[in-house]
Amino acid sequence: MLAKNDHSIVQVSVDEIEHNLPAYLRRVEAGEAFVVVKAGKPMAEIKPPLSLPVSLRPYGLCAGEFSVPDDFDAPLPESVLREFEGR
Repeated sequence: MLAKNDHSIVQVSVDEIEHNLPAYLRRVEAGEAFVVVKAGKPMAEIKPPLSLPVSLRPYGLCAGEFSVPDDFDAPLPESVLREFEGR
Protein backbone atom coordinates (compact mmCIF):
# COMPACT_ATOMS: atom_id res chain seq x y z
CA MET A 1 0.00 0.00 0.00
CA LEU A 2 1.91 3.03 -1.25
CA ALA A 3 0.56 6.50 -0.59
CA LYS A 4 1.93 10.01 -0.70
CA ASN A 5 1.43 12.34 2.23
CA ASP A 6 1.26 16.15 2.09
CA HIS A 7 5.07 16.44 1.92
CA SER A 8 5.53 14.06 -1.04
CA ILE A 9 7.21 11.38 1.08
CA VAL A 10 5.98 7.94 0.16
CA GLN A 11 4.13 6.07 2.90
CA VAL A 12 4.46 2.30 2.91
CA SER A 13 2.92 -0.29 5.20
CA VAL A 14 4.93 -2.58 7.44
CA ASP A 15 3.61 -5.57 5.46
CA GLU A 16 4.80 -4.09 2.15
CA ILE A 17 8.28 -3.38 3.59
CA GLU A 18 8.47 -6.94 4.94
CA HIS A 19 7.54 -8.47 1.59
CA ASN A 20 9.74 -6.24 -0.58
CA LEU A 21 12.60 -5.10 1.65
CA PRO A 22 15.38 -5.46 -0.96
CA ALA A 23 13.41 -3.39 -3.48
CA TYR A 24 12.77 -0.62 -0.94
CA LEU A 25 16.41 -0.59 0.14
CA ARG A 26 17.45 -0.11 -3.50
CA ARG A 27 15.06 2.84 -3.74
CA VAL A 28 16.48 4.35 -0.54
CA GLU A 29 19.97 3.87 -1.94
CA ALA A 30 18.79 5.82 -5.00
CA GLY A 31 17.74 8.72 -2.75
CA GLU A 32 14.07 8.08 -1.92
CA ALA A 33 12.64 8.39 1.59
CA PHE A 34 9.72 6.44 3.05
CA VAL A 35 7.48 6.70 6.08
CA VAL A 36 6.57 3.26 7.37
CA VAL A 37 3.00 3.12 8.67
CA LYS A 38 1.20 0.57 10.80
CA ALA A 39 -2.58 0.76 11.02
CA GLY A 40 -2.34 4.14 9.29
CA LYS A 41 -0.01 5.63 11.92
CA PRO A 42 3.60 6.61 11.13
CA MET A 43 6.07 4.43 13.00
CA ALA A 44 9.42 4.95 11.25
CA GLU A 45 11.14 6.92 8.53
CA ILE A 46 13.62 5.29 6.20
CA LYS A 47 15.90 7.62 4.26
CA PRO A 48 19.42 7.74 2.89
CA PRO A 49 22.12 8.78 5.38
CA LEU A 50 23.46 12.31 5.28
CA SER A 51 26.46 12.66 3.03
CA LEU A 52 29.80 12.79 4.79
CA PRO A 53 32.30 15.48 3.84
CA VAL A 54 34.65 14.45 1.05
CA SER A 55 37.65 14.99 3.33
CA LEU A 56 38.08 15.67 7.01
CA ARG A 57 38.96 19.16 8.10
CA PRO A 58 42.64 19.40 9.00
CA TYR A 59 43.66 19.74 12.63
CA GLY A 60 44.58 23.32 13.49
CA LEU A 61 42.58 24.79 10.61
CA CYS A 62 42.19 28.16 12.38
CA ALA A 63 45.62 28.19 14.06
CA GLY A 64 46.74 31.73 14.78
CA GLU A 65 43.34 33.32 14.04
CA PHE A 66 42.36 33.73 17.70
CA SER A 67 43.80 33.19 21.14
CA VAL A 68 42.31 31.74 24.30
CA PRO A 69 42.70 34.04 27.31
CA ASP A 70 44.56 32.72 30.35
CA ASP A 71 41.43 33.04 32.52
CA PHE A 72 39.22 31.10 30.05
CA ASP A 73 38.25 28.44 32.60
CA ALA A 74 38.03 30.79 35.61
CA PRO A 75 34.76 30.75 37.55
CA LEU A 76 32.10 33.15 36.28
CA PRO A 77 31.37 36.28 38.32
CA GLU A 78 28.51 35.90 40.81
CA SER A 79 26.39 38.47 38.92
CA VAL A 80 26.56 36.37 35.72
CA LEU A 81 25.71 33.17 37.62
CA ARG A 82 22.68 34.87 39.15
CA GLU A 83 21.43 35.87 35.68
CA PHE A 84 21.82 32.30 34.36
CA GLU A 85 19.89 31.00 37.36
CA GLY A 86 17.17 33.64 37.01
CA ARG A 87 17.85 35.23 40.40
